[in-house]
Amino acid sequence: MRVVIAEDNAILRDGLAGLLTDRGHEVVEMISDATDLVDIVASLRPDVAVVDVRMPPTHTDEGLVAALALRRRHPETGVLVFSQWVETRYATELLAAGAAGVGYLLKDRVADVGEFVDALQRVATGGTALDPEVVSQLIGAGRRQQVLDRLTPREREVLELMAQGLSNSAIAATLTVTERAVEKHVGNIFVKLDLPPSDTHHRRVLAVLRLRG
Repeated sequence: MRVVIAEDNAILRDGLAGLLTDRGHEVVEMISDATDLVDIVASLRPDVAVVDVRMPPTHTDEGLVAALALRRRHPETGVLVFSQWVETRYATELLAAGAAGVGYLLKDRVADVGEFVDALQRVATGGTALDPEVVSQLIGAGRRQQVLDRLTPREREVLELMAQGLSNSAIAATLTVTERAVEKHVGNIFVKLDLPPSDTHHRRVLAVLRLRG
């Protein structure tokens, strides 16, 4: 395999390069941020890219954003996301066009070097390698979205404002509606999100948790 590694942790980056080289594979480039990943792949045409999720400069989602761009522009190159984090929104988008040539493994759950290399080879040849925990979280995210899809656009808007900590009166002022109308929307949200009245749970908090996943 010809491999590009995008990983900001120098020890892990060099370690990956070493184990792949020892097994006869060629690491054609190593980079510490995802800014130039697409251009590097366009130039070097590797079989697969190993990409971390959180990379400089903000250490949030740069790696996955670059992986998405890579999939769109160079679908012939396999992409293995290798991270400590499961970013369900971007992971779902990464798999939306098909799982062929895509992998998502969690660093702290890879216990065997051979299994990692096998997974990388599978992705490089058009296969798939998904950690079961990633699959579980993606399924959970899909179910949460199905529940949220029950809400009307106005109810979703009200829930978003609830998530910002606004009271019903503040939401009414923001949306230029009556407080009674907001109360009706909030009631509908509780019903549609399967949140019955409870003496032990705060339904407003639970609704926001459903939104944020």
